[in-house]
Amino acid sequence: MSQQIKITLPDGSVKEYEKGTTGLQIAASISEGLARNVLAAKVNGQVWDATRAIQEDASLQLLTWNDGEGKNTFWHSSAHLMAEALEALYPGIKFGIGPPIETGFYYDVDFGDHKLEGEELEKIEQKMIELSREKSDFIRKEVGKAEAIAFFKEKGDEYKLDLLEGLEDGSITFYEQGNFTDLCRGPHIPNTGFIKAVKLTNIAGAYWRGDEKRKMLTRIYGVTFPKAKELQEYLTLLEEAKKRDHRKIGRELELFTFSEKVGMGLPLWLPKGTLLRERLISFMKKAQDKSGYQQVTTPHIGSKALYETSGHYEKYGKDSFQPITTPHEGETFLLKPMNCPHHCEIYKHKPRSYKDLPIRYAEFGTVYRYEQSGELHGLTRVRGFTQDDAHIFCRPDQVKEEFIKVIDLVLYVFKALGFEDYTAQISLRDPEKKEKYIGTDEAWEKAESAIIEASAEKGLETVTELGEAAFYGPKLDFMVKDALGRKWQLGTIQVDYQLPDRFQLEYIGSDNQKHRPVMIHRAPFGSLERFVAVLIEHCAGDFPLWLSPEQINILPISEKYIAYAEELKSILDDADIAGSIDNRDEKIGRKIRDSEVKKVPFMLIVGEKEQEEGKVSVRKHGQGDLGSFTPAEFITYFQKIISESLSK
Repeated sequence: MSQQIKITLPDGSVKEYEKGTTGLQIAASISEGLARNVLAAKVNGQVWDATRAIQEDASLQLLTWNDGEGKNTFWHSSAHLMAEALEALYPGIKFGIGPPIETGFYYDVDFGDHKLEGEELEKIEQKMIELSREKSDFIRKEVGKAEAIAFFKEKGDEYKLDLLEGLEDGSITFYEQGNFTDLCRGPHIPNTGFIKAVKLTNIAGAYWRGDEKRKMLTRIYGVTFPKAKELQEYLTLLEEAKKRDHRKIGRELELFTFSEKVGMGLPLWLPKGTLLRERLISFMKKAQDKSGYQQVTTPHIGSKALYETSGHYEKYGKDSFQPITTPHEGETFLLKPMNCPHHCEIYKHKPRSYKDLPIRYAEFGTVYRYEQSGELHGLTRVRGFTQDDAHIFCRPDQVKEEFIKVIDLVLYVFKALGFEDYTAQISLRDPEKKEKYIGTDEAWEKAESAIIEASAEKGLETVTELGEAAFYGPKLDFMVKDALGRKWQLGTIQVDYQLPDRFQLEYIGSDNQKHRPVMIHRAPFGSLERFVAVLIEHCAGDFPLWLSPEQINILPISEKYIAYAEELKSILDDADIAGSIDNRDEKIGRKIRDSEVKKVPFMLIVGEKEQEEGKVSVRKHGQGDLGSFTPAEFITYFQKIISESLSK
């Protein structure tokens, strides 16, 4: 038997190595510089330890800090390093799970009777750095289930024993580094020495297994870097993110609030926030009208049977709000978790012909999902939210064309709101876990092909993710980078062959036979709440002029000019320019400063000269004085800015 294996590198070149060679050794054979930076190895599409032996012919990609999967491995290893530091500082503590996340890692820890305080984080950071300097190797060890159970029984860690219950014998691995051993699939970086800079960012509570009936653990969040300089850059970014926090800006600009009496996760939109929402809705309705959508309205509740038919009850019912019963025995309703089943019933209310299709129904429908209290966060994670939902019912031969039209709409929205850096994620089902999805293989293959082809025709920059599809069909998710480089999922388009089948939707074809339509789900905003939160943090509250809830603030120099200010406001109201008059008995400098803080796009200053000439002195937020305008000149200038920002 040959002791040589063939390794195919990303550039297509094939090299031979001895059987049992590791990714790290292959990196060293290419260059010492590369070897110093390799964090993990992708072998035949699976991420491995760079130190794990490769026993057969394989494709190989060497992962560094610049690769997302390399970063994930680095942060996963950092969670283990933090656990080692915690065990050294707090003997007897127990561990839940410690995964990498998009911005670092966390570990859920049971400290027993000890309550971890924020000031202790620095001590833990120092211990992590001390341990990282020991450059302890991460050692992978395959163990039998009985051995694993015995290990954690002796250690007294019931959380690891709970995790072991769901694992099959022969699939269990431990990882050791220094004095710490953990139940873990891996992979990990070669050794702790790669971790040069540490910052523990937050302490929160988290129920074990996400179950409110189980113990609350302490979740410690952190982030690490291979260079100290990168940590400093990150901390600077963190400070900027705090300034842009949508909860802070939303409070300052009086956009929304929350009330414990109303209920957690249920936002209350204040007048200015409501105006901003209405402008977004109006903007989307105009775009939809041009694209042939028809507005519909559906109730906030629906019969339980509706969501059983759609599959939503089976999928989400246990984790949603509890059913609503009525005095009539057996009558049960649910708070609406999705709009699509309602739209299926609207489609079904009369016979359809192939000539009627496509039919495009749109609704700004409020839906309700029960999110656990620990998961709620401002407007980004709420229990009641409004989707800019639409469902397109079309013939199979129309799917790609309709999908492309929706892509165009999404890109128009992004352009109008200043989102310029985005990637389209093609989310497909996991072929290894088909039981998680409904529908036939044939229908899934058709739907996935339509998305892939439409994305290619539009020239989108795409990534493909297996296992990220909705349970009823594949989707195209738009991943947007904000001004701070953070990624957000905004906008989704989904192809669905399943709901038309479940609801027995039909149309009469040109052959005079009954056929099933295909359904396309789309929501360019996603949810208005989350979209507004992301938009606030992206533009730091400096909204595009057309969207700003308060577009102008008229500042009279003294009370003598309030009447002229009111006359001016009336003219601007007629031109659909929204704003107010600051008639406080304050100096003009104070009024200007306050308008700047409120991020009002234009300040219109009126005094004796302006009144005599029938003009107004204009200041632009963040830029200063623009000079003197007549009301008509200002309206023309104002409308030109909006027209240019909304032009396709």
